[in-house]
Amino acid sequence: MTETINAAANFRIERDSMGDRQIPSHIYYGIQTQRAVENFPISGIKPLPTYIDACLYIKKATAIVNGELGCIPPDISQGIVQAAEEILAGSLRDQFVVDIYQAGAGTSHHMNVNEVLANRALEILGAEKGNYQRINPNDHVNYGQSTNDVIPTAIRIGGLLALERILHPALEKAIAILAEKAGEFQDIVRSGRTHLQDAVPVRLGDNFLAWAQILTDHQNRIYTASSDLMVLGLGGSAAGTGMNTHPHYRLRVVEVLSELLNIPFQPAPHLMAAMQSMAPFVHVSGALRNLAQDLVKISHDLRLMDSGPKTGFKENSTSTSSARFFYYARKI
Repeated sequence: MTETINAAANFRIERDSMGDRQIPSHIYYGIQTQRAVENFPISGIKPLPTYIDACLYIKKATAIVNGELGCIPPDISQGIVQAAEEILAGSLRDQFVVDIYQAGAGTSHHMNVNEVLANRALEILGAEKGNYQRINPNDHVNYGQSTNDVIPTAIRIGGLLALERILHPALEKAIAILAEKAGEFQDIVRSGRTHLQDAVPVRLGDNFLAWAQILTDHQNRIYTASSDLMVLGLGGSAAGTGMNTHPHYRLRVVEVLSELLNIPFQPAPHLMAAMQSMAPFVHVSGALRNLAQDLVKISHDLRLMDSGPKTGFKENSTSTSSARFFYYARKI
């Protein structure tokens, strides 16, 4: 890709094998991203912040390692790392513009990330955006990588970030509140039921404690399932063979990612298998669906409890069975 600057019109012209495109000078993405925006005007939904962050962490780690191994010049490595750190801190988030529904297994989003990092790194090194002879989105930001190993890795890391930032804190808060209410409601006696029929008296606090335990068990299952996401196929390059990567790149990049995110990542024992199999995602998805069905069950329990006025559907204080139940319940 090449470019020319038209200062008067405030845009630059970038060229690829398909021709020219005008890119506004203030924009950090390039021609590959612009073509994707034109090709995929599908949903208007942009990538999740956790997915963008995952890609940025990968690019930061790969720039560090490729710089260490002498695969890219040290100043370019440092420029890419600084650009990634700035965006992770919150800048330029509006530059990731490719629709989430796109062809090519994520290639367009991947190039969006590469171009934004390349152009910001160019500015950091005192060059103009679009000067890809100095820093190239493919040859430098994406050195030794492919969409085929980067995107499956980004999905894994993005999933772990979403669990860590969103789901686990919400579950922990729900568990704590249920446990607190269990203590608060321990002296309240209600109707225990089987098949919606009065069965035996139970303490309302025990119901809430049971729900807290159910959510705790689900959180543990999700932790177990998500460990599959920590096995990374990064370094497999285009087809899982590791072609065009440094011999030490594969192991070192996983080490750096582990340090950056404080997650015990491991290199996949077989890179091709890690790039192809969807099993880790399905495993986590199953754990989440399992959680969802019990959350629905708990919500139904609460709905039935509040279906009164006394203890449930078609029950009232004047019925013989309810009166007898409450007489014995008060004796507990």
